Amino acid sequence: MDLAKNEDTSLKEQAEKVEKFLFSQETWETLGTIAIRVLVIVVLAAIVVRVGKLVIRRVFKVKMKVPLRQSERREQTLMKLLENTLAYVVYFSAIMAVLAEFKIDVRGLLAGAGVLGLAVGFGAQSLVKDVITGFFIIFENQFSVGDYVKIDTAEGIVEEIGLRTTKIKSFTGEVSILPNGTISRVVNYSKENSLAIVDVTIPFEVGVEKTEKLIENYLISLGKKNDDFINNPKLIGAQNFTETEAVVRIIAETKPMRHFDSARTIGIGLKKYLEQEGIEIPYPTLVTKSFSNV
Repeated sequence: MDLAKNEDTSLKEQAEKVEKFLFSQETWETLGTIAIRVLVIVVLAAIVVRVGKLVIRRVFKVKMKVPLRQSERREQTLMKLLENTLAYVVYFSAIMAVLAEFKIDVRGLLAGAGVLGLAVGFGAQSLVKDVITGFFIIFENQFSVGDYVKIDTAEGIVEEIGLRTTKIKSFTGEVSILPNGTISRVVNYSKENSLAIVDVTIPFEVGVEKTEKLIENYLISLGKKNDDFINNPKLIGAQNFTETEAVVRIIAETKPMRHFDSARTIGIGLKKYLEQEGIEIPYPTLVTKSFSNV
């Protein structure tokens, strides 16, 4: 009997406390104040994010109007990256401020999150390295989508640059997917102008000097017709001699990665031009080391 009576008394006391809490003016004033502060924090966070994104877009919009602008894809990637970073930082700060309004120990949460983050970091070091390296590849414009690059054993055109991986497609169609953290050395063939090199074999019996003059005339006319050439192709003279022939070299500075097509244009066109002039020569040789940029 005494135990039941004590339980009834305890329940009545708890009910009275709940009733006093719910119908207390101080309680509703406190909750109202907290609600207003939370609302202000959320609104301010949204405004800061919105204004910050507008500023970032305005900066990149002005930059895109500059004549010497970089890759549009790179600029769009950087813009999105900065916008997302801004949103994460502002909203995280807003969440911490809201939790503080509810008297939650934010420092304890941050300490726990730090320990958890450290544990995750040890388990995902390669992922973090990939993301950081990818950010600097994009930020420093080491290479862009459409560039012809050589990264370790992968060589081809860059199809996609992400924060974690880079995709390179070779001429034969294979796509290499490289984690950004493994990229240590990059050869970018699209940054500067390229150099096309063509070797022409001239038999002595057709007349070396006469053929060289015809070659020079052809190169002058060719440079005016082809937009890939930066300057007129040049005949730089003999590179080698045998008992029956001389090998002369033609070089041409071209737009990035246009040296292959330009070298073929020079070789095929020169062969036809000399045949029309009555001079037979072997097909000109494209020098593969012309892959180097100038």
